[in-house]
Amino acid sequence: MTFEIRNYRQSDYEKLFEICLKTGDSGKDASHIYKNPKLLGSFYAAPYAIFHPDLTFILALNDEAIGYIIGTSNSQKFYEVTEEKYFPDLRNEYPLPDENDSSADARIIRLIHNGHKPKIEFQNYPAHLHIDILPAGQGKGFGKKLIDTFINKLKELNVPALHLEVGKKNTNAIAFYEKYGFHRIVEFEYSIGFGITINN
Repeated sequence: MTFEIRNYRQSDYEKLFEICLKTGDSGKDASHIYKNPKLLGSFYAAPYAIFHPDLTFILALNDEAIGYIIGTSNSQKFYEVTEEKYFPDLRNEYPLPDENDSSADARIIRLIHNGHKPKIEFQNYPAHLHIDILPAGQGKGFGKKLIDTFINKLKELNVPALHLEVGKKNTNAIAFYEKYGFHRIVEFEYSIGFGITINN
């Protein structure tokens, strides 16, 4: 078995949806939660690969994607470009659900209609990231290596700091980010915001 961290390729695109879904339940497989298997990735993965392929890095096993780190160097600009060029078509494809619809699919569709609006709490941390790794690549130190790779790219771009959000139920991820050196910025109802400064 050969593991490697490599640059994103267009041929990895469909795998992003699969990885996002199979890690979408606080790091566990969310396939049983969503009726539409592409919804989760449509919000949390695809736009990053489309608009920031330079910040999309793949963990591959025998050259097949089993994990990724994705993100943006500027959350405000990412919001603006996705509002103009990505979400309008997706919103046409997925109309807002009935307000009484409490399904997981409906929750993601509402996020799609809300877009990637930057939160004021993260204004001093302009970059953000998402990282997901399938079980085959977990527990081997690749999470740290993916973040190292991402941060090194941000250093090249002179980005001062980055943030991320973790669901409060995802205790493994919380412990991982704290061990890496992220600090808590804010607590929301269901998630915790972490940040880290980048020494350029």
